[in-house]
Amino acid sequence: MSDDPFLANRGLLFTIAYEMLGSAADAEDVVQDTWLRWDAIGADARADVRHPRPFLVRMVTRKALDRLRANARRREEYVGEWLPEPLLTAPDVADDVALAESVSIAMLTVLETLTPTERAVFVLHEVFETPYGEIAETLGKTPAAVRQIGHRAREHVAARRPRMEVGRVEQRQVVDRFLAAVWEGDLQGLLDVLAPDVVLVADGGGVAQAVLNPVAGAKKVANLLKPFRRLTPGAEIVPTVFNGTLGARVVGIADGFDTAISFVVEAGRISRIYVVRNPAKLGMIDVVATLSR
Repeated sequence: MSDDPFLANRGLLFTIAYEMLGSAADAEDVVQDTWLRWDAIGADARADVRHPRPFLVRMVTRKALDRLRANARRREEYVGEWLPEPLLTAPDVADDVALAESVSIAMLTVLETLTPTERAVFVLHEVFETPYGEIAETLGKTPAAVRQIGHRAREHVAARRPRMEVGRVEQRQVVDRFLAAVWEGDLQGLLDVLAPDVVLVADGGGVAQAVLNPVAGAKKVANLLKPFRRLTPGAEIVPTVFNGTLGARVVGIADGFDTAISFVVEAGRISRIYVVRNPAKLGMIDVVATLSR
């Protein structure tokens, strides 16, 4: 491990920024800004920092909050549904169940419904176990106020988060059945593997073709996906681990845009499907992300 505290904690800093922003590109920018600020304080000042990890966490959190607030207007003007940017992840991310759930597309989508401050408190306390006192110092609030914000955020997330309590073997079996049914155009196979109240959300960003509104219900989703092979000759579906869980990547579609798909599996069926086609969000799906906590 590097002797430089920034380099030693870079994976952590990126993970915090990514969970707060839902964008790998924005997270990289925030981490780079944090590095420039860290470097600018000078070697002597850096050596005087007794606890560099929480110091760096404060820096990256504040910068991520600034970016999150600045992005609010852009999100409001976004064409269609906005989904987080998928990340190609190594198997060791899936080994850390808490980390894998916290960076899943499903969880990041729920975090989008929090205010920026609520999101910061939830991510820092619930995922990274940062004490409320440290979070209060970061946000310029009292520990009591931060505790109240954390309680509110936790209840909000608990009411909306999907229950992803399935093992890897079961998840792979369900996803494999789904992909086979899509490939074969098997309507009954799709109905068998989709939860009755399944929801499909797609993000094309107004650039790549995608449904603009969520599609709900097994029959509607199955009918949407059944003609996939006929409508996309030459396309290939490749099982891929995105954000710590098994998903799929679709390449070779005639419009030239790749597709990243993430799933939520509950009780042996797929309950959520997240489809990202916006090319601006697929720039890092060939690079394994370094995530840690």
